[in-house]
Amino acid sequence: MKQTICDHLQTIGKQISEAEAQYAREPQGVTLLAVSKRHPVSAIEEAIQCGQTQFGENYAQEMHEKAQQLSVLGYSHLEWHYIGPIQSNKTRIIAETAAWVHSIDRLKIARRLSEQKPDDKPAINVCLQVNISDEDTKSGVSLSELSALAEGVQSLSGVSLRGLMAIPVATNNVEEQRQAFAKVRKAMEGLNRQGYNLDTLSMGMTGDMQAAIAEGATLVRIGTAIFGIRENKKQ
Repeated sequence: MKQTICDHLQTIGKQISEAEAQYAREPQGVTLLAVSKRHPVSAIEEAIQCGQTQFGENYAQEMHEKAQQLSVLGYSHLEWHYIGPIQSNKTRIIAETAAWVHSIDRLKIARRLSEQKPDDKPAINVCLQVNISDEDTKSGVSLSELSALAEGVQSLSGVSLRGLMAIPVATNNVEEQRQAFAKVRKAMEGLNRQGYNLDTLSMGMTGDMQAAIAEGATLVRIGTAIFGIRENKKQ
């Protein structure tokens, strides 16, 4: 029998619980973010009916349209997380839709989100994206520039600095995965020693979730293991 999205969510939930126990993490301390980019509203609705309420999207317009469609269907309680690269001309639609933005790597973007947040909406929770593997093709702030960016973002009234996000270079080597995630954790610990009260480590995807939880992830971003292979073209 073909497995359903509900089956996948239950399996991943069990894997998260087992990893929490294995690595002496607090039970239910890791949040599952279902990455729904390029998947239809019908798939998201199936996940909602199985109890999932937090969804991650990489494209601003797609996120906005899905949020609107699902709100019309009666799902106005969902929490949308923007996790993709951010273009300056997309900040308004992100600010209007997302409760969380994980991919802040420039003060200019954080400032625009802060200024464009609707007045009746609470501060947007944000994470700073760290380019932990120093890849030229990957977004993110370098570790050497992280403290200055954190200081600038912390001063903005429309956003709330919550933690760090990273997408390390892909590898099947668990020790290498853990080493990369440990760098992110230590970077957040360093910021907290400076007086920041950060509580979120957004790291770990389908292929490296276990290593991320071992190194302190509080939120894992899982797409393929829930929804299957994505469509080739964005909506």
